[in-house]
Amino acid sequence: MTTASPADADVGTKRLITKPPQLRIIPPLNFCPVERFLYRSGQPAGLNHSFLAELNLKTILWLATEDPLDQFLTFAENNDINVYFVSLDDDEYDYSNNPWDGLSETAIRKALQVIANKESYPLLVCCGMGRHRTGTVIGCLRRLQGWNLASVSEEYRRFVGDKGGRIMVELLIEAFDVSSIKVDPAQAPEFLLR
Repeated sequence: MTTASPADADVGTKRLITKPPQLRIIPPLNFCPVERFLYRSGQPAGLNHSFLAELNLKTILWLATEDPLDQFLTFAENNDINVYFVSLDDDEYDYSNNPWDGLSETAIRKALQVIANKESYPLLVCCGMGRHRTGTVIGCLRRLQGWNLASVSEEYRRFVGDKGGRIMVELLIEAFDVSSIKVDPAQAPEFLLR
């Protein structure tokens, strides 16, 4: 004689979904937590806004030469999110030759100074696809945290995927002068104080 387990009893009961949920929670491309209240991603699309609203973001670092979509800027404005266009005001770098190329050291320093200020949190770092520029800044952050280069490179490559990394990005991360970032212990997020 066999007895039905509680799990078997549920097999015969079906719950039909008759209409889609009212709120769609979909993270942006390449979204991932980096540290507590620090996130990374590609440029959010309209269908990602409800997800981002749940994060209660205070700041978004936009690391691209191209302007974000108007819908994205409207979302940020409606949710009192400060958007910093880190690479757009960088006079040191000539983007006309290759607009998808990496960030300059000046732009990286500007981004890291925002990240090193706990008043910016919760914070999202993003660029077009959330791979190279975002990976550059996060890689330099990891160096600032004292990570070894193998771990920094592995994290960078994880987000680049099958397309492969850019050796110049990894060399820039390796050569970045972390001593150029002044971390004020009174203003720094906890993960930079360990």
